[in-house]
Amino acid sequence: MEKANAVGSGSATNGEVPPPRKVALITGITGQDGSYLTEFLLNKGYEVHGLIRRSSNFNTQRIDHIYVDPHNAHKAHMKLHYADLSDASSLRRWLDTILPDEVYNLAAQSHVAVSFEIPDYTADVVATGALRLLEAVRSHIAASGRSHIRYYQAGSSEMFGSTPPPQSETTPFHPRSPYAASKCAAHWYTVNYREAYGLYACNGILFNHESPRRGENFVTRKITRAVGRIKVGLQNKLFLGNLQASRDWGFAGDYVEAMWLMLQQEKPDDYVVATEESHTVEEFLEVAFGYVGLNWRDHVVIDKRYFRPSEVDNLKGDASKAKKVLGWKPRVGFEQLVKMMVDQDIEMAKKEKVLVDAGYIDAQQQP
Repeated sequence: MEKANAVGSGSATNGEVPPPRKVALITGITGQDGSYLTEFLLNKGYEVHGLIRRSSNFNTQRIDHIYVDPHNAHKAHMKLHYADLSDASSLRRWLDTILPDEVYNLAAQSHVAVSFEIPDYTADVVATGALRLLEAVRSHIAASGRSHIRYYQAGSSEMFGSTPPPQSETTPFHPRSPYAASKCAAHWYTVNYREAYGLYACNGILFNHESPRRGENFVTRKITRAVGRIKVGLQNKLFLGNLQASRDWGFAGDYVEAMWLMLQQEKPDDYVVATEESHTVEEFLEVAFGYVGLNWRDHVVIDKRYFRPSEVDNLKGDASKAKKVLGWKPRVGFEQLVKMMVDQDIEMAKKEKVLVDAGYIDAQQQP
């Protein structure tokens, strides 16, 4: 079923005309953050439009539970449209069509290790893609006079790289990957458009944020997915790289609120969003495996192929500005986050085990 170009509108009750909904445009809507932000904005009464890339297979599983068929116009407040950050014309066309009040640029080639393998593509989408969208917003405002539009750029703690923690908005960037360097470019493009053109544009420098919706090739989800499969007997070993890398891990569902809060302030600014706690990959393993009564040392194998060419040792955010100005603070703690992810992956593994035992699928058993 075609999901792009869905159309919906608000409904009137008792003959009254409902107030107009605020309109948000999200790139990267099918990702972890995009799905949580969409839920958050829909609950706030927004009409949400997402830009998605053309693919032979739908990649909408994270938002399928909130998708409403466009023929049900009174309830379809989320719409999907085909576009790409590598195609400037599509970005400007949808801005002119959708007329958003807020634009959230979450789309990226967001895997740090993969950025070493495809650096050109990473830079084109993450850095130049942000520039294309900023220019599309600027030119749309110039042509339409809709100067109230507000823009959010998704930054990353990876931009700090080898700079020692704690890292705040004033900490110098020292990126250690093509992904991080590209995010630095996007950050400064955003600052430049704010200063040069008066665009209401904010950078959210978000430290690592995870959830049960995290992609399975990210280390946190790779761990919790393996815990579930090992627990039910579908897997025995888990291959990982640097266990001493330390990260400030929070819950993605908490962090999208900070994105929205940035665009509700009187003046645009840049904010670090973090829990202000740092934990190693080994600590993550301890909590995840220990939660189900397993010892991670019996299952984890170090594989040097998973080490980065240049490592980032320790990221720990100073979110005091976000707490003071935005009134934001994280709700989900580290252990609660890990257990939340393990709980889902245990259930997923149990369902997989049923299908394997019935002979419907192969176990894809690891050694």
